[in-house]
Amino acid sequence: MLNWMTSGESHGQALTAIVDGLPSILTVDTEEIDRYLALRQGGYGRGARQKIETDRVRILSGVRNRLTLGSPVCLMVENKDYKNWEEYMSPYGADVSARRLTRVRPGHADLSGVKKYDQTDARNILERASARETAVRVAAGTLARMFLRELGIEVGGYVRSVAGITDEKEYTFEQLRNVKSSELFMPDDALCERAKAEIDAIKEAKDTAGGIAEIRVHGLKSGFGSCMSYGEKLDGHLAGAVMGIQAVKGVEIGLGFEAAKRRGSAVHDEIFNENGKYVRHTNNAGGIEGGMSNGEEIVLRAAMKPIPTLMRGLNTVNFDTGEACRAATERSDVCSICAFEIIAESTVCFALAQKVLQRLGGDNMREIKERYARLPE
Repeated sequence: MLNWMTSGESHGQALTAIVDGLPSILTVDTEEIDRYLALRQGGYGRGARQKIETDRVRILSGVRNRLTLGSPVCLMVENKDYKNWEEYMSPYGADVSARRLTRVRPGHADLSGVKKYDQTDARNILERASARETAVRVAAGTLARMFLRELGIEVGGYVRSVAGITDEKEYTFEQLRNVKSSELFMPDDALCERAKAEIDAIKEAKDTAGGIAEIRVHGLKSGFGSCMSYGEKLDGHLAGAVMGIQAVKGVEIGLGFEAAKRRGSAVHDEIFNENGKYVRHTNNAGGIEGGMSNGEEIVLRAAMKPIPTLMRGLNTVNFDTGEACRAATERSDVCSICAFEIIAESTVCFALAQKVLQRLGGDNMREIKERYARLPE
């Protein structure tokens, strides 16, 4: 069974991930991992933290001569900002009275976490709850992307909406191949410029923006997931994984909520037999029917709320005194929708790789590729 676990704090020494269950003889390209780490740090509207960190992956175990061994793979991404925080964050003794946070921020884990974990400093919550943790998830997800690619399965995506500027057009997978060259990962240049102007206005107001990322899976054969055990449904597994990303407030597959507004005749994808092959001329189901992949492209969209750390702060309470105050501010972004799109892609890669390996089994890439090749389309 393919699994992962991450550790690390936002201003700690490093972020790490242990990936267990990868088959042997999978080629690992650290340069590709670093490219996705760089994409996660880019995009219009990012903040000052990205100028400090230049994320690079280090592989500590599980890979020899660029090939996986079948043993757990340990990945590490160093926090270069730790040198500025060591006296406050060191596990060997730290000045916990400094950089203490008691003015809890609405929309963050601060207050709920302080109460749950019996803390007197919200920093002990926010350091782990921070989206900085997603750097190492992108690294691990890129390993899964490499695995899927060996089977002919590709994962991509783009930004469909940001700061209220929405692209209503539909694009093929091929049309989206070069979208990461856009400053906002938007295929339409005119909409991208409008969105950038809106982000500038939001920054001037010391506010923040969210958006919607659309993720595509191309080349997955039918039958992954299950209609027999509802805990094994592919759509439930993918949606649950994406909902686990910081700031996600909604996930939809295919038509999603739009399906609830239409008649059945305008929702369900009719099936035809063309030259002995079953085909659909529409993909309103988003590639998943009855909890299983149906051979069509998987289409998943995720909604990211605006970043809850506002430079002008929001009304809150100081839990030390119980008095009303303005929320604390930490170094933050105005808009991180491009980072979110990369994180969502990486998360889908890993969740999908889990389902693929669950069905195919196998300890090495040769036998897994043979088994996948024998499956019907």
